[in-house]
Amino acid sequence: MKALRHAPALLAAVALLLAGAPLPAGAQQPPPNQQVVIETSMGDITVELFRPEAPVSVVNFLTYVLAGYYDGTIIHRVLRNQIIQGGGLNQDHTPRMEGLRGGILNEATNRLRNDRGTIAMARVASPNSARAQFFINVRNNPSFNHRDRSRNGFGYAVFGRVVEGMDVVDEIAGVRVTRVNGMRNVPRENVVIRTIRRLEP
Repeated sequence: MKALRHAPALLAAVALLLAGAPLPAGAQQPPPNQQVVIETSMGDITVELFRPEAPVSVVNFLTYVLAGYYDGTIIHRVLRNQIIQGGGLNQDHTPRMEGLRGGILNEATNRLRNDRGTIAMARVASPNSARAQFFINVRNNPSFNHRDRSRNGFGYAVFGRVVEGMDVVDEIAGVRVTRVNGMRNVPRENVVIRTIRRLEP
């Protein structure tokens, strides 16, 4: 009966939260999502990370960020009007291996969609093979979403979205590309990830 007595107050607080109004004194707002800035040679991209929906991917990404792993890597793959991908190659186009961790759980089942402006974990054929590389969706890419648990249908795990600097993403997506060491769609001129840093809440 005590729980029922407090039910109207609880429902009122939820209604205020959904309406965007401040909660009553003493009530706690959920902490804001962590944001990071991807500083590139073509400009900065600010990304909000969705830790509640993709905890494994976000913790993995932040582990690399805090270790400085991404510093000096490049955006090594540009598919015009589709994605830009980076976080795994040095400026001489060799793989960055020092500090590389193992594959992580694929969280593509979290129902986050690969829509324009979202950031997702890149991987090879095996669903749980994502490590450090990531990509940003330049357009809605429904074929990257989770469909089933097969190798071809598992999808790519979204773990955040661009909140500032989408114009930089679009500019990177428009650079001229070439083939390097057997890799296709490599920018002719390096787009360098100078660093990725966390923003204080």
